[in-house]
Amino acid sequence: MVCASELSYTAMASSPTSLLLSVFTIFCLLFLASSSSSSSTKDHRPGTIVIPLTRTPKSKQSREPSEYLQRLASTSSPRQKTSLFPHSYGGHSITLSFGTPPQKLSFLVDTGSHVVAAPCTTEYTCTNCSFSADNVRIFNPELSSSSKPLGCKSPKCVDTNSPDVPRGCPDCTNCSHACPPYTLQYASGASTGFFLSETLYFPHKTVHKFLLGCTTAAAREPLSDAIAGFGRTLFSFPTQMGVNKFAYCLNSHDYDDTRNSSKLVLDYNEGATKGLSYVPLLQNPPIAPIYFYLGVEDIMIGNRFLRIPREHLAPGSDARGGVIIDSGYAYGYMTIQVYKIVTYELKRQMSKYRRFYEGENQTGYSPCYNFTGHKSIEIPNLVYQFTSGASMVVPAKNYFLLDDEMTFACFPLDTDGTKTLEATPGPSVILGNSQQVNYYIEFDLKNERLGFQQQTC
Repeated sequence: MVCASELSYTAMASSPTSLLLSVFTIFCLLFLASSSSSSSTKDHRPGTIVIPLTRTPKSKQSREPSEYLQRLASTSSPRQKTSLFPHSYGGHSITLSFGTPPQKLSFLVDTGSHVVAAPCTTEYTCTNCSFSADNVRIFNPELSSSSKPLGCKSPKCVDTNSPDVPRGCPDCTNCSHACPPYTLQYASGASTGFFLSETLYFPHKTVHKFLLGCTTAAAREPLSDAIAGFGRTLFSFPTQMGVNKFAYCLNSHDYDDTRNSSKLVLDYNEGATKGLSYVPLLQNPPIAPIYFYLGVEDIMIGNRFLRIPREHLAPGSDARGGVIIDSGYAYGYMTIQVYKIVTYELKRQMSKYRRFYEGENQTGYSPCYNFTGHKSIEIPNLVYQFTSGASMVVPAKNYFLLDDEMTFACFPLDTDGTKTLEATPGPSVILGNSQQVNYYIEFDLKNERLGFQQQTC
């Protein structure tokens, strides 16, 4: 999930959480096709901790095609970082227990943001949001004996956008004021709140003085879940847990209500994991400390290298460009320049299939294809060629929206309308969670590299 306060420096929302389409999208497109065709620990530190990753149950949506497609077009902004659990948007979550006595909440796992935060007041408001604030589950600090507001003299009282900039106690000496409120600004929304020092109860580990964001208000948010930011700053979940690496293997986005879960692994061990290929994590620009930038040499469609200009594959000092991996963004994002290169080659290699223009007009996705009358379908792989020499092959089912019977397909990655390199700094490519399905993905924080291996999750 790419945020703008985490993405104030990106043209999208920090958590570009792209909407993961549900079975109703497939229904709608079929309808159209047929009509046209650290911390202190209480226990001994374990080598690894394994936690279930759960997929969100879906809310009921209208089956009326025009209503659903209109809603899809209006909500599929790059702020839908919903991804570790399908709500209708996709995503995966973990259950965390904060406070004394513990209060359990579901947190979206998001490598594109960096703050662990939850709604924390019965007065919580969300303006122009896609859910009712009355139904939001909250963490209530008044019910916790271990909950304390973060003091302004704490070394953790720093700017959420620039963690090396202390906020401190303005116009005050020897004071005990709370750390000033924070604001996380997204392209499609925002939230504000204050930090708590709280106790996290975890299997085999209790973490005291955990920095928990207490969200008091939000605007234009696509979902009500609490968020566990896994990015690269002191606020993030893995940093506060003191792990050397973490890993997950994401299940397929089956658009049903099953509760199949995969695993999130928190690893205190060092060294390479057997069987994984590795790609270096690039140094972050100072104004974009959150993201996991990958060393990408080029992108391929099928066997054809696209020769993507270098300024789009590596971040500049101004945070323009680069390829990030983001578990909170659904399918992914490409800035318009990269998007045009990729879709041009897709259209060339798939020119024998009929374009589904009505589906494109309704969903905003392009290109879409109608495969009616074809006995066999060939959609080329999307391939990331890394600077380490390794390649990540993304099969069609991971980066195309396909119906079960292969009647239609749409390329659902988000883009923007700018004609030059991003006017607002931000990554050029976001490798979303759908592209990561059935890959074991390891974030080796200590050695600054990403490991991956294709497998059934």
